[in-house]
Amino acid sequence: MPSTTQSTDPGTHQHRRGFWLRTLHQWHWISSAVCLVGMLLFAMTGITLNHAAKIEGSPQVDTRTLALPGPLLRSLGDRVEGHAPLPGRIADWLDRELDTAIGKRDAEWSEDEVYLSMPSPGADAWLSIQRADGAIEYERTERGWISYFNDLHKGRNAGPAWGWFIDVFAIACVMFTVTGLFLLQMHARQRRMTWPYVGLGLLVPLLLALLFIH
Repeated sequence: MPSTTQSTDPGTHQHRRGFWLRTLHQWHWISSAVCLVGMLLFAMTGITLNHAAKIEGSPQVDTRTLALPGPLLRSLGDRVEGHAPLPGRIADWLDRELDTAIGKRDAEWSEDEVYLSMPSPGADAWLSIQRADGAIEYERTERGWISYFNDLHKGRNAGPAWGWFIDVFAIACVMFTVTGLFLLQMHARQRRMTWPYVGLGLLVPLLLALLFIH
């Protein structure tokens, strides 16, 4: 009888190793392609966020006043308080007059006014409508491109579609790092410094957190 089994056959072992190498390489490059641009964005904005206090900004404030036409003012109805979107006719009129997207955001309704907050990445905006005479006050503050990308990094006021992108990007990053870890393990015999470098990548942030973060 042969002294070796299929599980210890060198040819079988090499075949299995080749299969896993091909599979891991495939998922590694796919995940790297998916998260490439996002990783560059998050890495660069990580630097700008870390030095946000040193990066001077020059916010641009746009303030406007106008009046809601009578027929539109009457379309506000008799809602006294609560949260609800502006009527479609008013939202469309404001879109044209203010060159902005009102959308279906909930406004705060009270007896005296309707207040709508419209934050977005890199900017804050709001408007108020006085229910007595239709007077509108609108203000928008633009904080620049760096603030815009910093807010995208944090997912601040970026909407659900961007939130889904961050989730997909995070999953791709996890896949990229996990497949990279397995590839490191499979090539570690030929690269003696593999695990010392991996250990250093763990040890440095751990020591910084323990010794310098209070």
